[in-house]
Amino acid sequence: MMTKKVHLSSSMTETQFDNGYWYAVELKDFARKLGIPLASKLRKDEIEKAIKHFLRTGKIVKPTKRNLTKTGIKDVEIGLSVKLPIINYTCNKETMQFIVSEANKIESDLKEKSGIRYRLNRWREEQLTNGNKITYGDLVKKYIELNQKDGSFARIASGRYINFLSDFLTNETNATRPEAVKAWEQLKKLYIPKTYKAWRKHKT
Repeated sequence: MMTKKVHLSSSMTETQFDNGYWYAVELKDFARKLGIPLASKLRKDEIEKAIKHFLRTGKIVKPTKRNLTKTGIKDVEIGLSVKLPIINYTCNKETMQFIVSEANKIESDLKEKSGIRYRLNRWREEQLTNGNKITYGDLVKKYIELNQKDGSFARIASGRYINFLSDFLTNETNATRPEAVKAWEQLKKLYIPKTYKAWRKHKT
């Protein structure tokens, strides 16, 4: 039962969905079949949320308020600068290197916290969705602010990978990140909840 493969189906339960691990390509294909709009442009967590709502209620809902149909020249093609307004953001290595580089000019000893990039992206999306005009300089300042925040971040409802790594590193003696990632890869193959608690119970 622990390694039983369950296929995505409109008749499956929400628990069955949560116990499985689904790649983004699988979810997008399934979401399209269900009729979820703009499935190919959604983040994985947005697709999961929309699918779970359907499995729970049988209804299709608009999965996000974000603008999913961006057109025009990308910001990185214009040339990133702290004064440049965020219009057509590209989430790639070049953009992140710019943010980190500019942040280090302000705080040279800044250390990046686990989960920071996920939260920075969500903050940016929230600002733009709410109609707030922000620049790449604002994004750099938020990156610094989040990294300097005391304590751990609040848990992410849909961030199973992030939450698992955090719990693993907190609870496993002398644990390393590679060990946490290896344990996550093992958990992905098991038909159990994708949590550290379930992984530890299975191991014992």
